[in-house]
Amino acid sequence: MPAIHITDLESAINYWRARHPSPDGITLAPEVRALAEVYALMVHTHTDEADTQGFTPQALAAWLAWYDTTPDTPCIAICSTSQGDAQCKGCGRSFDEVQHWLSLDPFAKRQVWRRITLERHAWRFNRYAERAR
Repeated sequence: MPAIHITDLESAINYWRARHPSPDGITLAPEVRALAEVYALMVHTHTDEADTQGFTPQALAAWLAWYDTTPDTPCIAICSTSQGDAQCKGCGRSFDEVQHWLSLDPFAKRQVWRRITLERHAWRFNRYAERAR
């Protein structure tokens, strides 16, 4: 089952809050309201990932619209998997992740992004950070 991490959910909520700010400080945009319901349930149950099956169609659509605004690939055009490395020194993805990136769904891509961001070993986070911008 695909899952969405709470940090991605927070980013999506903040994206929609910036695009459609509350006119009165109380009213939420439909996208924010849909995502906030999932977020509230995650906070209540003390979980950091939500199964997408629990998302309403509106919440899923709002998350996917936010996802479309994020960079698709962590690639910085320095690929060491082509030289035989099991994990790319440039972006931090495994050989299989690099090979099958285009066939991964948005949820799997975000899980890879989260892992490489937490590890921060890839050159995209240090030596060649300017390429990642």
